[in-house]
Amino acid sequence: MGEPAPLPVIEAADEAPLDDFADIVRQQQGMVFSIALNFLRDRQAAEEIAQDVFLHLHQHLDSLKSPEHVVFWLRKVTTHRCIDFVRRRKWSQVSLDDVPELPAATVSGDPLLQHKLRQLVASLPETARAVVILRYQEDLTPTEIAEVLTMPVATVKSHLQRSLAMLREKVVRVIGDARV
Repeated sequence: MGEPAPLPVIEAADEAPLDDFADIVRQQQGMVFSIALNFLRDRQAAEEIAQDVFLHLHQHLDSLKSPEHVVFWLRKVTTHRCIDFVRRRKWSQVSLDDVPELPAATVSGDPLLQHKLRQLVASLPETARAVVILRYQEDLTPTEIAEVLTMPVATVKSHLQRSLAMLREKVVRVIGDARV
């Protein structure tokens, strides 16, 4: 796979034509939708969040000064919208059996194990889930996650440690002790 095309440089509100916005949407819609889908595990809700995020981007495009700022802003807004959505719907109380499946992806490894791990990640509290998704799906550093979630780096690291410990414990309970 080649490098994605660079985002257009956004200089000022008057100079940010609709074409630039369309390019940004085309280039970043996969990332925004993926974060929302992995967080919410509901395709329709993820689509609604993505649409809302891009509508919000269109309204605030003039305040974003660089392509890197756009990507940072999209991750931040998407993550916060997902957390708000879950809190409003209180999905954290939903049984794992009721959580919809993610669409099949071309990944290597054991699909049953990956399915179970996705379910276990979905069972984490909202903020911890956001930290895990941003770290392991988006491959952000703890410093970058701290910026996106507006929390101290130490808190991000603490969430990661506790989340991984909870996931290990759940894996042992659900799958068995295979020296996880």
